[in-house]
Amino acid sequence: MTELTDSELAALPALPRDQAGPVFAAPWEAQVFAMTLRLHEAGCFTWPEWVELFSAELAAAAPGATTMPGDYYQRWLATLEKMVAEKGLLAPVELTRRKAAWARAAERTPHGEPIVLGDDA
Repeated sequence: MTELTDSELAALPALPRDQAGPVFAAPWEAQVFAMTLRLHEAGCFTWPEWVELFSAELAAAAPGATTMPGDYYQRWLATLEKMVAEKGLLAPVELTRRKAAWARAAERTPHGEPIVLGDDA
């Protein structure tokens, strides 16, 4: 996976990061970040499109909402779902099915272990 440039990272409002780049409090945050980069790299959307939609998602949040742990990436995930829908990358029914499959997989996965989708994905 290619990494974002400094200017692309700088375009993201309030991105949790350190000197090495983005930081994540939980594995799912890194996964949703990586999925977004992969879709961008595949040409599914431009980085300015992503930043615009994500900025709107953050702006729509209640004041201070993205300061709580996990809230920033909850907004990131919501933006990814919107982008996927807007670009027609996945039918809404398929997105719902995949979200349910992930929820089932998460429920059966012991804490600290990677979530693996089963045959029901």
